[in-house]
Amino acid sequence: AVKITVAGPGVNEKAVGAGNNQGNSGPSNVHVIEANNMVISIQVLRSVTNNFSEENVLGKGGFGTVYKGELPDGTKIAVKRMNPDILGDKGLAEFKSEISVLTKVRHRHLVALLGYCLEGNEKLLVFEYMPQGALSRHLFNWRDEGLTPLEWKQRLAIALDVARGVEYLHSLAHQSFIHRDLKPSNILLGDDMRAKVSDFGLVRLAPDGGKTSIETRIAGTFGYLAPEYAVMGRITPKVDVYSFGVILMEMITGRKALDGSQPEDSVHLVTWFRRMYINKDGFQKAIDSTIDLNEETLLSLNTVAELASHCCARDPHLRPDMCHAVNVLSSLTDKWKPAEENDSEDMYGIDLDMTLPQALKKWQALGENTGDASSSEFLASADNTQTSIPTRPTGFAESFTSADGR
Repeated sequence: AVKITVAGPGVNEKAVGAGNNQGNSGPSNVHVIEANNMVISIQVLRSVTNNFSEENVLGKGGFGTVYKGELPDGTKIAVKRMNPDILGDKGLAEFKSEISVLTKVRHRHLVALLGYCLEGNEKLLVFEYMPQGALSRHLFNWRDEGLTPLEWKQRLAIALDVARGVEYLHSLAHQSFIHRDLKPSNILLGDDMRAKVSDFGLVRLAPDGGKTSIETRIAGTFGYLAPEYAVMGRITPKVDVYSFGVILMEMITGRKALDGSQPEDSVHLVTWFRRMYINKDGFQKAIDSTIDLNEETLLSLNTVAELASHCCARDPHLRPDMCHAVNVLSSLTDKWKPAEENDSEDMYGIDLDMTLPQALKKWQALGENTGDASSSEFLASADNTQTSIPTRPTGFAESFTSADGR
């Protein structure tokens, strides 16, 4: 087996020559990946997946196979095993890209990388396990898999989770990234049906200053590729916005981005959706028949359909940023409602009809009576009521930052 050494934070892979292993002839490589201590041996991964048993297969793709496993401490994991026969330079670059990106980003709506293994021809990534699998199962294969179709509120919450994850990649992480392969099969769900974006093998750093970079090798999935990227290789964060718009259309209609079973003029979802959305009478017929429609749901669907249409604008400059998508979707899911008023006193027994100076005097009196000096120090003087903002309490930082965004 190839020895793996981990050397501090950051990500940088290199290979150096090593002496012969016992029982082997010829030189081997010692792979040094500078990252956090995330190495898991191939022996452990064979053990927890029952030697990569077919019973533990979660999914297969061009890259290889994903297996379910459980570590000795009870942690359930998903093991992505690269296919050594087709790995080559391209596959190795995607493998390193996933490690590179996922050790730099952390967000509740991005699937977490728990570790990796690089031994000989074996290249494996270990992720947190998402028990409800991919969104595609619940949108397109729910009948075959005996699942319940997603309610509109669930779809809305999932869309918001994805938007927040991608917004973080684009503008809230320490570096700005472009995913390049957003689609329902790369959106994974937990038991609470909350979503996390996965599969970061095609992620690229976003060009500085809103510039456009040109990719000579187009990567991604047809049906979700933005026109300027598919035709000319031009890449900006707006290619992810386009893909997100396609996903919204899929969630509204229950139809795939490309569906060969449809009539020729309806195979491409975006083209068909635009035509149906323009015809307001026809739009309701385009909505997934499993969604229970009422007046509130229909209004919500129309708002999301409008957002989807803007996201899929042919001109990338006419597409919104992901922060706009978050704002639109959060306004539909996180509606604030005031609590019912029982009386004029709040839970602390303070008369809410009092003026601020009266309330300050009452609080100070309470502090003096109870001997609580901190309350007197914290509160501004009742005679100095130019501002209602108290001084910074002891122990609070002057400022704060959040690695998780929103």
